[in-house]
Amino acid sequence: MAPLEARCAKAISIAQHRRIDVTGLERDLKTVYTIDTIRKLKLDASHVTFVWIMGADNLAEVARWKSWRSLFKHVPVAIFDRANYARKALGSEAARTFARARVSDRNSAGLLTKNLPAWMFVRSELHPASATSIRSHGLWDWR
Repeated sequence: MAPLEARCAKAISIAQHRRIDVTGLERDLKTVYTIDTIRKLKLDASHVTFVWIMGADNLAEVARWKSWRSLFKHVPVAIFDRANYARKALGSEAARTFARARVSDRNSAGLLTKNLPAWMFVRSELHPASATSIRSHGLWDWR
């Protein structure tokens, strides 16, 4: 994985929207676990609506994370499809546990208006290469 500064710089170059703020926040908050970061953010910035964004590969594994159920109860979660992960992700423990909290991807505003837990699986056109392959073959410019 590229260094944090390089990943942030690339994310900033892609996320050109006034409502998206790319930071190395975990370093500043001195948090290691996602749930700890979310709890601190919600405490320090209670006026902000946060949405946790992750790839389908993470949905397939999130049940191994510290306090993962609490994550879904603290913030809406948007899961983006990744090549070869949709079936595994949508059959995962997390997807089954929160099946009734799933919001249709045709109703993106619903993710913010539903009571928590609320999550959405967003399907999109997929690049066939894995992130590891892209990084190892120089297909992604981290500069």
